[in-house]
Amino acid sequence: MKLSEQKLRWAIAGLCLLAAIRVFVFAAAFPFFNNVDEQAHVDLVVKYAHAKLPRSIEPFASDAALCFAVYSTPEYFVKPEQYGGQYPPPNWLLPREQLQKVLDDEIPFWESRLNHESGEPPLYYALAGGWMNVGHIVGLRGLPLLYWVRFLNIGLAAALVWIGFAATRSTFPNNQFLQLGVAILLAVWPQSAFYSIQGDALSPLCFGIAFLGLTKLVQSERPGIVVAVWTGLAIAATCLIKTSNLPLPLVAIGAIAWKIFLSPRNGSLRPRLITLGVFLLSLAVPLGIWLAWNHHNFGDLTATKSKIELLGWIRKPFSEWWSHPIFTLNGITEFWPGLIASFWRGEFVWHLQRMASTAADAFYAVSSAIIILATGVLLLRRRSNPGDQRLILAVALLSFLSIVAFLVVLSISFDFGQCPYPSREHPYFTSGRLLDAAAIPFFLLFVYAIDRFSGWTKQQWLRWTLLSVTVLVAVVSQLEVNAPAFSSRYNFFQHQTP
Repeated sequence: MKLSEQKLRWAIAGLCLLAAIRVFVFAAAFPFFNNVDEQAHVDLVVKYAHAKLPRSIEPFASDAALCFAVYSTPEYFVKPEQYGGQYPPPNWLLPREQLQKVLDDEIPFWESRLNHESGEPPLYYALAGGWMNVGHIVGLRGLPLLYWVRFLNIGLAAALVWIGFAATRSTFPNNQFLQLGVAILLAVWPQSAFYSIQGDALSPLCFGIAFLGLTKLVQSERPGIVVAVWTGLAIAATCLIKTSNLPLPLVAIGAIAWKIFLSPRNGSLRPRLITLGVFLLSLAVPLGIWLAWNHHNFGDLTATKSKIELLGWIRKPFSEWWSHPIFTLNGITEFWPGLIASFWRGEFVWHLQRMASTAADAFYAVSSAIIILATGVLLLRRRSNPGDQRLILAVALLSFLSIVAFLVVLSISFDFGQCPYPSREHPYFTSGRLLDAAAIPFFLLFVYAIDRFSGWTKQQWLRWTLLSVTVLVAVVSQLEVNAPAFSSRYNFFQHQTP
């Protein structure tokens, strides 16, 4: 059954609302400050809100240290047994004298520590800092203000669903299953980065916009200058959120160059070259400014040298890369499941235990591996899709795999010394949130593979069944693993003022 245009748009709007509600509920349920460096990210948001951009690896700010001292929960890092079986009440409920003693101990401790994330790209922190200032204007203070910043992700999640739908529709205008399927998976995607203050929730939206622009540039015989401009800016924005997104411009440039020089074309080459030039300029100018800023203030182009030194990592000679355990069966079976499972469900711990479902993680690892391999095989078949659709699917696949490859290179090129993660015992970057930028391309491939498999078996009911199973696993496992957070006395729902 095919939905009318109006019903389809209402369905997508409903999925945007579902994504917004999901993010609100879980972002409010989790207390501050989680194990995914949320203290470091909040510190940067505070500094950007005050227009104090870091120019080196700097100590934590006094305002941020105050937040850590008053609003932190021990539930992520300490088991209740260490408190006799029950966690103490939140610090903000303590009598004034006891609270002052906590502040006198905690604030100097945080002010003496260096924020290893000081050199992170600026876009998310600038946006979140501006949003924090809006919260100040409307009268928010303390814990409500922190949640106000975290709730910025509500709008990002809703917009991501719509952009995923738009990008899929641009590529497959006559396939409502793909359009709805991608939107549904994005609406229920249980990635915990959306429940935290960190830039990984903004990456998929920015690259989703860029991916939408790429679909238009690839499919149009006369792509407009305006599309080239906002596509280039969107890809630059993606890199200005996370350094790990730097492989994505190479994929985008390769796709446009392939379309211009290697695919059959009609008419003059000059308009396409102009489009490519405008795209490159829109991409290069923001990135160039950021790289110049880093070199001037941090001493290297990506502002990572100081962080690497602070963490105690040592670059290995190229000849030593290839003895890394990732090139063994045991290594790859440790790296891939950990990476892809955390891409789906995030990286939170609770009482020092990973918030994860063993069954769901196995489903994510196996199904994702099958999808990647299957789409790769399908793309090698020349008759699998019209040329432009095939190129877009190839861009989707390469976008995801390029970041995976980048994480592999990072894993094998360092001796991690005494660093707890990655470590010498576990020398793998398995933070799936670093793949978040490629969420829309990945879920497009996921739903596309389901659609093709169902078409191959000639069982049309099968595609909705497989999609429903995936959604059920994501929803049920998310409710199961995140449930303990709702009983926390430190969260938004339980917040009380003394």
